[in-house]
Amino acid sequence: MTEWYEDRIGSAIDGTNPMVMAELEGGYAVFGDVQFLPGYCVLLPKRNVSSLNDLNITERTYFLRDMSILGDAVLYACKAKRINYDILGNTDNFLHAHVFPRYLTEDPQRLKKPVWLYSPDYWSNSKYSYDPQKHDQLRGKITSYLNNVKNN
Repeated sequence: MTEWYEDRIGSAIDGTNPMVMAELEGGYAVFGDVQFLPGYCVLLPKRNVSSLNDLNITERTYFLRDMSILGDAVLYACKAKRINYDILGNTDNFLHAHVFPRYLTEDPQRLKKPVWLYSPDYWSNSKYSYDPQKHDQLRGKITSYLNNVKNN
């Protein structure tokens, strides 16, 4: 049996991805597995494709719009300085957009650089893993914002 994280898009589509916060017109807003920058989220597309260019123009428009709305939700919930957006596909061969809050509490030199320049252990150290007790209040604020946008 495949675990949800082995097929993140498929599990979002079939409702078994526990990290999904909201289904939007252009994708699934997902809370990040790691939270070294609290509020980190990902947008997954409505169908499994390798890159943004594999979506038709309507799907692409909805995906990019919803990526920015997810950024609005993260900015609102986290009171971050700004939001960084990344669509890379260099490691995971499926479309997904990273939405990173950036904070004034970060080292000023680090804040000027991409998140990917944090030490690789930030992605694997269990102290940064999603923990419902630590992160669900923030996750709830982001989800609530997204649901308000969907319903208006």
